[in-house]
Amino acid sequence: MLDLALFAFVGLFILLGFRRPFLWVLAYLYIDILAPQKIGWAITPMFPISFIAFCAAFAGWILTDSKKGAAFTVRQGIMLALLLYCGWTTLGAAFPVEAQFKWEWVWKAMVFAIFLPLTLTTKLRLEAALLVMVLTLSAIVIATGLKTVGGGGGYESLYYFVNDNSGLYESSTLATVAIASIPIMIWFTRYGTIFTPDWRVKAFAYALIFASLLIPVGTEARTGLLCIAALGALALRVVKKPVMFIVAGGVLGLCALPFLPQSYYDRMATIGSPEGDESASTRVAVWAWTIDYAAEHPMGGGFDAYRANKFTYDMPVREGEGNTVAVEYVEVTDEARAYHSAIFEMLGEQGYPGLALWILLHVTGLWQMEKLARRFRNRVEVHGHTHEAWLGPLATALQFAQVVYLVGALFQGIAYQPFVLMLIALQCALWTYARRIEKAWPVTETRARQRRAARRNRNAVTAGDAALR
Repeated sequence: MLDLALFAFVGLFILLGFRRPFLWVLAYLYIDILAPQKIGWAITPMFPISFIAFCAAFAGWILTDSKKGAAFTVRQGIMLALLLYCGWTTLGAAFPVEAQFKWEWVWKAMVFAIFLPLTLTTKLRLEAALLVMVLTLSAIVIATGLKTVGGGGGYESLYYFVNDNSGLYESSTLATVAIASIPIMIWFTRYGTIFTPDWRVKAFAYALIFASLLIPVGTEARTGLLCIAALGALALRVVKKPVMFIVAGGVLGLCALPFLPQSYYDRMATIGSPEGDESASTRVAVWAWTIDYAAEHPMGGGFDAYRANKFTYDMPVREGEGNTVAVEYVEVTDEARAYHSAIFEMLGEQGYPGLALWILLHVTGLWQMEKLARRFRNRVEVHGHTHEAWLGPLATALQFAQVVYLVGALFQGIAYQPFVLMLIALQCALWTYARRIEKAWPVTETRARQRRAARRNRNAVTAGDAALR
């Protein structure tokens, strides 16, 4: 029954696109995030629904979209350069078969991220894309949250929808993306227009935020805890009463402690002492190996180059309890271990040029969103229009989401995560939209600046006369 319902929903999405072709773009967002072809077991997997939606989205835009307001940004150019470079390294990859397998989904995610901003030319389209992304993610988050509350959590044992440990269904990745999406959820409680932010929308959004905060608990992902800390630090920039916010956060954290399982405490304790955890010790060894590998292969080894690693390290093993604890160092040999860091993933696979492009892509995004947030922060009314009030907060929300992702990416190999590439595409679209809005009212803006300058000059003259008297 579930399989039939999924297939019927996707089919309806595709059919509605013949009347409104932009819906094919939203359909692909839904399919790529949720992966219904993995959830279904009979009908849905029979059809290449992802490829159909992918082609339909491009065809609909090329054949029917007006293209008005579409523009190719610098960051799209950076993504295109990175895509071409990844294709070049794939041709000479150290492990060609495995590299080809990863290339098959990476190129599609990057091409769609480059294409997506060209379709998001209005505020309604921007909001619709964000809404579909958040609601699709919420299907996974709500299911995972309910299972966590029901006591079904645990590291690498919290299965939801599918028995799959890839993409958003990987525990640490889901924890990172869920926490990163919280600023966008909050934005919908104030500036959403597709669903008016009344009490029902706010209640759903706050419940979804709570479920998102449960993901690091249910998955016992250490990265999730770091992402929550990063988001809390970022929130201090925008909250009106930071001291009260810190106190409230501390109180809520203390209230939650009695309800956390012991396994969660044990796993989080390894953050402060990674040398005693095999997973953490392996990561450090892999990172050291990757630096040496990049020194020998500065252009990178192609996708999945980590399969060449092999190293030996000493890991302390504690035996006994209480005051009779003995520590014995055991030699551990490991090989073909993943990078567990987007930075080292880029360094090992794409070398220094690829890493530079990836860093440039994210640094420019942070800078652009900061610039938009500052420029549109107090622009509630310009030339009689009040619809710009949403733009600055959305830029801040997307910037916060990107920062949380970057914190999580330090400890996960998610450099090409499709959901994050979609967020980057939304940043590009927002940047283009904001620049177009600014150009629409140049005279008004110039006059406003002139009036403010004249007012400051008059105040200065008045103050000077008063001082002379």
